[in-house]
This record gives sequence, structure tokens and C-alpha cells, in this order.
Amino acid sequence: MNREYYGKLVFELSRPGRRGYKLPSNHLEGNVEQLPKDLLRQEAPELPEVDELTLVRHYTNMSNNNFGVDTGFYPLGSCTMKYNPKINDEMATLRSMAGLHPKQPVATTQGALEAYYILQRSLSEIGGMAEFTLNPYAGAQGELTGLMVIRAYHESRGDSKRVKVIVPDSAHGTNPASAAVAGLKVVEVKSLPDGTVDVEALRPLLDDTVAAVMMTNPNTVGIFEYNIPEIAKIVHEAGALMYYDGANLNPMLGKARPGDMGFDVMHINLHKTFSTPHGGGGPGAGPVGVRAGLEKFLPNPRVVRQDDGSYKLVYDKDSLGQVSCFLGNFAVELRALSYILSLGAEGLMLAGSLATLNANYIKEALRDLYLLPIDRVCKHEFVFDGLIDKSTGVTTLNIAKRLLDHGFHAPTIYFPLLFHESLMIEPTETESRETLDEFIAVMRDIAREAKDTPEIVKEAPHNTPIRKPDDTQAALNPVVTYKDLKA
Repeated sequence: MNREYYGKLVFELSRPGRRGYKLPSNHLEGNVEQLPKDLLRQEAPELPEVDELTLVRHYTNMSNNNFGVDTGFYPLGSCTMKYNPKINDEMATLRSMAGLHPKQPVATTQGALEAYYILQRSLSEIGGMAEFTLNPYAGAQGELTGLMVIRAYHESRGDSKRVKVIVPDSAHGTNPASAAVAGLKVVEVKSLPDGTVDVEALRPLLDDTVAAVMMTNPNTVGIFEYNIPEIAKIVHEAGALMYYDGANLNPMLGKARPGDMGFDVMHINLHKTFSTPHGGGGPGAGPVGVRAGLEKFLPNPRVVRQDDGSYKLVYDKDSLGQVSCFLGNFAVELRALSYILSLGAEGLMLAGSLATLNANYIKEALRDLYLLPIDRVCKHEFVFDGLIDKSTGVTTLNIAKRLLDHGFHAPTIYFPLLFHESLMIEPTETESRETLDEFIAVMRDIAREAKDTPEIVKEAPHNTPIRKPDDTQAALNPVVTYKDLKA
């Protein structure tokens, strides 16, 4: 491998006087008003000087260092890093859509508003809700918006003392964070050994100060919460509402709807379940759905279809206000609509089924070597608690690093916090049996190495461009500029 392009920074390739461009002469110099001197740089910017071919090779080799779902298996639980059909990207970048401006008159954006409306109705059908808003930019903002809807609902009834939100101990970290940002107090409810919410522990927590109970179903260990009907009953009897964290909606598609389970408010991560490449933390979208009677509290504006078939933006006086500019992340929403329309009802049902099948297939193939703390049929993901044989000293982190040597991205590790050596695996519905079999074989090889030659696993990775960085120092003292590196 050529270190000249593969391992160097672009600044290291820089040579004084090198250029990858040639601009025409400026014939307008005497006719253009000069910028004020106080706005001009006193020194030239420190930019690399390279020829075009060097630059092309540098960025091409940099891209080859990147691991992505288009290059290999990405069993990353909690983020649904699945393959997204390229047609969805094409639809989102159509000139007729990408060239729109949100300030255009409504009469000139009827096609875009129709797309919004169809997606709102589609998500309402999928979630079993009366109405959806597409405005929130991400799942966490969707959670915050949903909790704001719940607060607005209670306050509209003069019930201002409901200031608590009950969250399971296995919840995603955004749940308590969103509740706190919404000005609500977080109360934790314990889980049973099988990962589901302890109903008996929940009962005494429910009083007239509770605004809502937030739950994920299936939960963060991939287990379906079978007590939801009972939980919804006692929560509603206490005057509180049920909130559904849609992070794990993937396996539920076409099989079960949160609204039918008794949830009143929910959000959906479009970038997880409905197609948007989500590496690096974005882009995203977190539409929020509500049951009948809560529609008026949704953020402004909403898209409404009129009797003549045209579409308009509605601003409700009872709304909680605006949570984003305009109507959220349009490109992500177009990808989701394209995904839903191309798969159709039958395809969406199949996606949920295959996600569940693939997860259980891997789980059963590895349970003799990896510790399975919850021995039940899982949904789209499951959690191992490291290796069964703990005597080797090989940790979950070691296993994750060793996977990199075999061309697989590591799964989520050390989450959920219910188990000491959590290894969360989510294969998604898009992976073939052959890929799953190869992953299973590698995981079995790593377990064998852990027993026979544990140092090989503990010292991994061995063949990646960067081997074993100091994660703590990287977080506390990051090197973010070329000057920092030289220092």
C-alpha cells in the first residue's frame, strides 16, 4: 500500500507553489469596489498546496479507509445501520425537489406539500396514530416535541402538577435527557431479569404527579414488552399518558402498531427505520404522532389537504409553537416516502419479519460460546454478555476490535447498561444468509482464539490503518488541526 497517499495528511503532501487549478485573469479589477481593509486577512490562509492528481488520490484513499454499509456488514445495534436503496437518494436529490425554497408561495409548492401529506398519512397508518408532524429534525428532538405535546395537554386541562416522567432503567439515554430538557422530573422504574418493565414496581410510582411513561417496544435488549396492555391500563387510570420511543420500530412494521397497544404519543426515527444513511450522527428526522384528541397540540405548521385537493399550511392557536424552521428535514422525509411507497405494505411487513429472523438466526448460532443473559425469542436485536468463558480475560472491547481485522464493523458494545459486557447485535433485514453465516464463523473463530491464543484477541486490531488509539486521550485532548499535530 502506497504510504505516499494512503497514510499522510494532505498538509504533508503539500509543496510550495503546487496548484491543481488555473483561474482566468480578472478583467474586472478596476470596476469592482474593493473590500474594506478591516475585513481583509492580514495573512494568507494556511492551505495545502497540491496538484490535482495528488489531491484526487489523497481523498480517494481516505474514502477507502472509511467503513460503511456499502462496503461491509454493519451489525450495529441501536442505530439500524442498514443498506438504504439508492433510488431513495435519487428521489431526494431531484432538481424539482432539491431546488425548492421554503419561502416560495404555497401555490408553487403543491407537489412538495403533497409529499409531506402522504408521508404524514402513511406514518399515521403505520403507527396507529391520528396525526403526525414531520417538523422535528431528529429522534431526540422528536422525544422533546412529544413530551412538550404531553405537557401542553395536561396544562390545557389545568393539571399543572403533572411534572414527572417514568423511564425504565433500560431506556435509551435520550429518554431521561429529553424529559429533563422539557422541564420534567425523571423517575426510574426497574426491569425484570428478562429485560421487561416490572409492572409491580411501576404501580406505586403512578400518582397524580406523573405526566407520562416513556417506553421502547421492543426494548433495548430486543425483547417485546408483552405487558404493554396492562401497563397502558394502569397508566391511563392514573391520568398519565403513554409515550412510545420509536427507535426500535423496525421489527414492528406491519405486525404491531403502538397506537393499538395503548400509546398516546410516539416518535419515529425516519433515518433508522425508513431509509437515510445515518453514519456519523446524521442527517435525521423524528416525526411525532399523536392519538385522536391531541392533534391540536402538535407544532406549527401542519400540512392539510383541502376539499378541492390542494394543500395548505395550518397554524393552530392551541399548538405548542414551532420546533424547527419550516417543515423539518425535507430530504430525509423524501427518502422515507420513497422507501415506503417502493416497498408497499407487503414489503414493509417483510422487512420487520426478516429483521427478527436474522437476529434470532445469529443468536441461536452463537449461544453456545457467548453468554445469553435473556433466553427468549428476540426481535430485531439481542444482547450477549461477552463470552461464556470469562477465564480468558478477553473482553467485549477485545472482541469488537478483533472483528475489525476480519472486515466487519463492531456491534454496539457496553450498552445497554443492564449487563457488564454487553455486546448488542442488530443484523437488520437487508443482510443475506451468506453474510450472516460469515459473521457467525468469524465470531466463533474469535471465541476459539480467546481460549487458545487470547493475546491475539487482546492486541487486536492488527491490520487496520490505526490500531489501538488511546480512547480517553482522544476524547479529552483531541488533535483537530495540522498545527496541533506538529506541536
